[in-house]
Amino acid sequence: MKNLLILFTMSIFLLSCENKQNIQIKTSEENTSLSFKASQKYLLLPIEDTGEELKTELFVDGKFVNSYIIRLAQNKIDYWVPIDLSEWQGKEIRIDIPELNESAVCLKEIKLSDTFDFNSNEPFRPAYHFTPPYGWMNDPNGMVYYAGEYHLFYQYNPYGTRWQNMSWGHAVSTDLVHWKHLPVALSPDSLGTIFSGSAVVDENNTASFQTGSEKTLLAFFTHSERKGQFQSLAYSNDKGRTWTKYENNPILQHATAKDFRDPKVFWHEPSGKWIMVLAVGQVIEIYSSPNAKEWTYESNFGEGYGSHDGVWECPDLFELDFPLEGGQRGVKWVMIVNINPGGPMGGSATQYFIGDFDGKTFECDYQPEEKHWLNWGKDHYAAVTWNNVPDNRRIAIAWMSNWEYANDVPTQNFRSSLTVPRELKLVKQGASYGLTNYPVIETENLRQEKKEWENITVVDDYSIDKLLENNSGAYELVIDIENQSAEIIGFKLFNDLGEFVDLYISLPEKKCYVMDRNASGKTDFSDRFATVTSSPIEAKKTYRLHLLIDKASIECFEGDGEISMTNLVFPSEPYNRIGFYAKGGNFTVKQFVIYNLK
Repeated sequence: MKNLLILFTMSIFLLSCENKQNIQIKTSEENTSLSFKASQKYLLLPIEDTGEELKTELFVDGKFVNSYIIRLAQNKIDYWVPIDLSEWQGKEIRIDIPELNESAVCLKEIKLSDTFDFNSNEPFRPAYHFTPPYGWMNDPNGMVYYAGEYHLFYQYNPYGTRWQNMSWGHAVSTDLVHWKHLPVALSPDSLGTIFSGSAVVDENNTASFQTGSEKTLLAFFTHSERKGQFQSLAYSNDKGRTWTKYENNPILQHATAKDFRDPKVFWHEPSGKWIMVLAVGQVIEIYSSPNAKEWTYESNFGEGYGSHDGVWECPDLFELDFPLEGGQRGVKWVMIVNINPGGPMGGSATQYFIGDFDGKTFECDYQPEEKHWLNWGKDHYAAVTWNNVPDNRRIAIAWMSNWEYANDVPTQNFRSSLTVPRELKLVKQGASYGLTNYPVIETENLRQEKKEWENITVVDDYSIDKLLENNSGAYELVIDIENQSAEIIGFKLFNDLGEFVDLYISLPEKKCYVMDRNASGKTDFSDRFATVTSSPIEAKKTYRLHLLIDKASIECFEGDGEISMTNLVFPSEPYNRIGFYAKGGNFTVKQFVIYNLK
């Protein structure tokens, strides 16, 4: 009996040991705890990509700091992520992981380090599309131009390459094509995780946060927690390098809505107020404020308009001018509404509406049943625009993925990229106006080697067996086509392994522009990836097709951006051959240009 009592008593004590870096590990049936002194910059965590999500709580000198959801490696290590300990140097750190198995491989491999080296050379890491340095990314957020810099924030998980722990990652650029990564701008706190939103320059210090000569940047974002979603505010007086959350957050709550998120804010000069548009289920609600802190409901838009096959998200509202006869300019307002699911090709997509806005109400020019899509591919979502861009340009960027398979694409140290920035313009389409999107002129700065062909007559087929001498998978095609009689105008991009993407214009009956990625390379990670996408197209004598190709994506544009189509691809090696083909007649490739991009 005495021996049994001793054994029982021993079983309720914590089992204690150290890993090879003197991190004290204590385990019990209820909890695993790691204890150490913050003597180096990072704690490096081994991650198992498809492992179990575990709640991980961080304490500093015994005080709770934050909690994360992390897929700590239990069976195998796929990659590593860091917890930055810089601000707690010399302090005692404790990490509690209640459901971690005491035999998990991560316990022996967790380590302290002054450096963290992530793999920036994965095969599918884009050459010129924006990606996070490591971790997961989805919606672009908070885009604003200030003091010569384009700020890009984004939904970010620094602790794994699947969606979780939503924070605002941050990068800046002076030219929209080369980006400098900055520290995480906004991290989860006691009010919740940090969902999507926007940023503005408070030119007139309406919020009264400005303390020096620099204008204050305001960031509006959705706090999300189990009890719901509400809007909050943060500000920066040092060009966006550090951010302070407003002490009286939240600034706006909804009485009933569960989905209440993604504030896009701008200054409306005629009414002298800030305007906020918010996605609320399947409508957009509009609010106004004189000081960016206190908000008044004005109206809503969307019931019965456009597609309602999914939840509305990431709205935007902005003014665009357009040409009139006699050299005059007119003005219209554009409302962008992203939707998931419900896109024309399945899953996530971006729709838009054109109309008028008076500071209170948006009135749409379209008939309620009309649907207008900004992009016809599978991989274009959460498109929003920069505030405050010079020369009255309206520039958008989108998340280049689809919620149908975003968590499972075949990358490891990072997941997801963004489209190239695109300039939006209004064009006349019959009795109304449509929205075009085309790569910003700055992308031409990426051009290096150039090759050119002219006057290729395509009767059946015509092949070019080597596009570039040193093809890393990042290049640009510009193809000018003159159609003589072809019913199908097509071309395929190949590699030597037989993987290909088929793009063609079909003119009989239902006229459409098509991209088929069924045989494009790796597709088996999702049964929804191997697809054909298509858009309506006019029958014309001439077409200009513009393609931006990166290691894992193809962005297609026709004309001046009247049609755009964005799709991911994962070829085993770059496509370095092209085969033109015609059916039902012939066509001429008047000019075919390829640029190597770096």
